[in-house]
Amino acid sequence: MSYLKRTADAVLELYLEAFGAILIEGPKWCGKTTTAEQLARSVIKLQDPDMRDEYLATAETKPSLLLKGANPRLIDEWQDAPVLWDAVRTTVDDRRDQGLFILTGSNAVKKEKTRHSGNNRIAKMDMIPMSLWESQESNGKISLKELFDNPNLDIDGIESDMTIEDLIFSACRGGWPGSLNVKTDRAKLLVAKNYVKTVCSEDISRVDGVQRDELLAKMILRSYARNISTLAKKSSLITDVTASGEVSCTAPTFDDYVGALKKLFVICDVDAWCPAVRSKSAIRSGVKRSFVDPSIAVAALNLTPEALVVQLNTFGFIFEQMCIRDLKAYTLDADTHVSYYHDRYGLEADWVLHLGDGRYALVECKLGSKEIEDGAKHLAELKELIRKHNKEENQVPLREPDLMLVLTGGKMAYTRPDGVKIIPLGCLKN
Repeated sequence: MSYLKRTADAVLELYLEAFGAILIEGPKWCGKTTTAEQLARSVIKLQDPDMRDEYLATAETKPSLLLKGANPRLIDEWQDAPVLWDAVRTTVDDRRDQGLFILTGSNAVKKEKTRHSGNNRIAKMDMIPMSLWESQESNGKISLKELFDNPNLDIDGIESDMTIEDLIFSACRGGWPGSLNVKTDRAKLLVAKNYVKTVCSEDISRVDGVQRDELLAKMILRSYARNISTLAKKSSLITDVTASGEVSCTAPTFDDYVGALKKLFVICDVDAWCPAVRSKSAIRSGVKRSFVDPSIAVAALNLTPEALVVQLNTFGFIFEQMCIRDLKAYTLDADTHVSYYHDRYGLEADWVLHLGDGRYALVECKLGSKEIEDGAKHLAELKELIRKHNKEENQVPLREPDLMLVLTGGKMAYTRPDGVKIIPLGCLKN
């Protein structure tokens, strides 16, 4: 299968022009190495079973030897030999050039493992599983960038080619590039299941050398999956984990396991957006539970596309995860981040997409047409609340949203009279 273009391609190319080295971080199997290989002129893979011991021995004695080769030189899974970080930084300092090295890693490394942050020498960029546009399922007729640049862009009548059944299958399969090479649909679904199994049985202990229990890891992932896209408190999750009596879990243990899953880029909780439009006590500020890919939730719950077809309420939460994955993929930038808004008056925005230049979009994710009206109403009310705040507190005005979007599983895109844009996820691209 030929290489499918990724939104990370352009970001990596730009970073190579600006920095001596680039670290690509993200979950296993999301395509970091394959993407890096498109621009690398030489490659060293530290987990190559034939060479691993020799590479690690060389890294301990003279790490600079592993850096020799045509540039950009790709060092895959560099975290297996953390000393290479400082070796790369030193080489970048000595050579004073750009585009020398690309490092990839599927788990975060403790700061004490390296002597220097690499600031201004080694730039970091994130990579996540494929969006629907990258996997060639979204028709890409609506560009998120064009919407930000021209909020009045005419989208009326643009249609998605994806049915609800298509969206369900895509969420169950996930954005793992390797699944696209598999011939049958049934086999494609095994990729995410195996990912979750490997995380629980191996990776969660290997990430930092601390032995952890596979069953407890599985139960924590399952509890997270039951509560994705919600503000479930830690205490509620722990109660859920221990409800069956199969495992015990204290708060410190829970934090330890969740911390390990974050190092593996499996869990990516989202913080609250707290603009000064309500009193601090009115805005809910807990984290929103989230995975890097919707298929993790599906696999953790042992669900199937057939089951979700008749459980659309459950799929609504999973669909929201697919929306946020794609929004992140379409704005893959170091300064872009995502939050949510929710207050005790019931006003909410599922996601707030912040661009590095200060622009932002309020986003609701609604699977079907029945919920679109409520979602759009929330966004319009939140915009009006911001306007009211600015009139009362004109000394420190808050920027009004540049876009208000309701992402849906429906067929047709259109703009409402209040300016909210209704867009099928199967139409969107970067």
